[in-house]
Amino acid sequence: MIEEEYKNKVSLLKKYAKAYYQDDSPLITDEEYDLLYREVKAIEEAYPKIIDKESPTQRIGGEIIDAFEKAKHIERMWSLEDVFNNGELKAWIERANKQGKAEAFVCEPKFDGASLNLIYENGALKQAITRGDGETGEDVTHNVKTISSIPLTIIEKSAIEIRGEIVIAKHDFEKINQERLKNGEQLFANPRNASAGSLRQLDSSITAKRKLAFYPWGIGHHTLNIKSNYEIMQYVYSLGFNHPPHVVLCKNISEIEKAYNEIKQMREIIPMMLDGMVIKVDSMPLQKELGFTVKNPRWACAYKFPAVEKSTKIKNIILQVGRTGVITPVAIVEPVNIEGVVVERATLHNFDEIERKDIRINDKVIIIRSGDVIPKIIKVLEEFRKEDAIKPTRPTHCPECKSELLDEGALIKCQNLSCPARIVNSIIHFASKKCMNIDGLGDKIVESFYNQKIINSIENLYALNKSDLLLLEGFKEKKAQNILDSIENSKNCECHRFVNALGIEHIGEVASKKICEKFGNDFLNASYDELIEIDGFGIEMANSVLEFSRVNEQKIKKLLEIINPKAIIKTINKSSQINGKTFVITGTLSRPRDEYKEILESNGAKVTNSISKKTDFLLAGTEAGSKLEKARDLGVKILSEEELIKIIEG
Repeated sequence: MIEEEYKNKVSLLKKYAKAYYQDDSPLITDEEYDLLYREVKAIEEAYPKIIDKESPTQRIGGEIIDAFEKAKHIERMWSLEDVFNNGELKAWIERANKQGKAEAFVCEPKFDGASLNLIYENGALKQAITRGDGETGEDVTHNVKTISSIPLTIIEKSAIEIRGEIVIAKHDFEKINQERLKNGEQLFANPRNASAGSLRQLDSSITAKRKLAFYPWGIGHHTLNIKSNYEIMQYVYSLGFNHPPHVVLCKNISEIEKAYNEIKQMREIIPMMLDGMVIKVDSMPLQKELGFTVKNPRWACAYKFPAVEKSTKIKNIILQVGRTGVITPVAIVEPVNIEGVVVERATLHNFDEIERKDIRINDKVIIIRSGDVIPKIIKVLEEFRKEDAIKPTRPTHCPECKSELLDEGALIKCQNLSCPARIVNSIIHFASKKCMNIDGLGDKIVESFYNQKIINSIENLYALNKSDLLLLEGFKEKKAQNILDSIENSKNCECHRFVNALGIEHIGEVASKKICEKFGNDFLNASYDELIEIDGFGIEMANSVLEFSRVNEQKIKKLLEIINPKAIIKTINKSSQINGKTFVITGTLSRPRDEYKEILESNGAKVTNSISKKTDFLLAGTEAGSKLEKARDLGVKILSEEELIKIIEG
């Protein structure tokens, strides 16, 4: 009975996950999805033997690795020869026909993403490897398992390599960059960079949050007895993979040109970035006969789209302050029409980029939009530079609030909590779950409070009264009281929550705990030398804390008086035998894992989530699974709970 219920719920969850992650067309609300997800998770925890490997719960990342292992492809992954016009296309077809007349060609969009090789054995995904140098790439299997458009199992039982492209939709790329801007992180230049960067995250939970998609474009090693490339790929799609838009069979060059123009017209409609069309000889026997050059297959090429770029002049460079205080230089250019879009601004990303390209005001430049979401300057035409060219200077003070800026080269940031450009986001971050956990104080409510001039700083939160809230639309007695109670309950929180809530650049939850364990509430008086001594702290982190404290000293002191955080300075037993050792914890233990983590860290040990050559010990309970096997393979010392306690007690 429970097994049948579980199967039905998993089937529904798969359907809803596909609609959200692959089709970009949700069938239910996030709340309903989360509820069903929790129900499935609860059944799986109670009955682990019935877990479906294809359950969406099994795709959520959580594994953190120290580095990517190198892995070899079974058969080499080749890059394609590029052709750019009809004459080059004719020449390629003539070369392809030297070994025998090609009767048909497969034409399909060329996605601009990160190439990936999937190896399946006995119907299960065994390994996922990036292209690398064609012979050897990086093993990204732990990340790829989080991508919903990649089946974890297929009906084909023979060993097969399925090659394709990891891509991200343009609107999802925009969301990621907005999030990175909020967090003061370097922006991805284009969706291709975002795809590659997301695929190569050491923390698989980050990959899981990004809406990556996989589109197959070919196969490597296989034993399929199918003579047509088109039919082979139809079979691959039937195994549960995405079908690319507009795949057509063409018989001659005029049909190829027609397909090319059709796909070129579609590139603004297709959600993912395209940079051309792939053309392949359809006959598999002829492909084998044609073989390869040193770099490329002779039976396939990429018919590239022309770059969408224009020349213009930089009229000015202005500074934009993001919601987290990140300063982004933006070029104001003479208006230029690029494929029907009038472009008047282009991102310059950061001042390091300006210096690297030697960009100056009044320079003539080439600006590109070629599918990129944000127009950007790719080249300065220095031969046209005149005497009135002005070299921009790095800002030292915020254009909004005039306070001192944190300058780390690529990143320049205003850390003033009272800066008008970042007040709302500062308050939202301050109230968030991992910070002060002020329930009910979401993004829209904070924005409403600020727009209605009820609050204009973090400390204003603690001066709110019910009469102010009741004047707002949608606020009744109970809702107003709940928010006030939640704000009051945030007082006397743990010190690390308060430090994390301040939003200091480079200082997250873990670093906040380390600061509080060493200084308690007295972190404002920490010196550079004291900060740099903290395990894991570097020059940037130490300088960021000092600069933030200097700019916001009075505000922080006032908040400390209001909130009075609980400071527990942690002492570490440096004489312990495990001081400086790296542990991984796995299996079912007699005590909660967090308790063992606390014991290990209080004795100077570091606890990580994945086994590597750097791991010193594996603390293993019952049902330890794959981590136990990997530890044995790597020669990592395996400890039981009793053995660990004996070591700690000396």
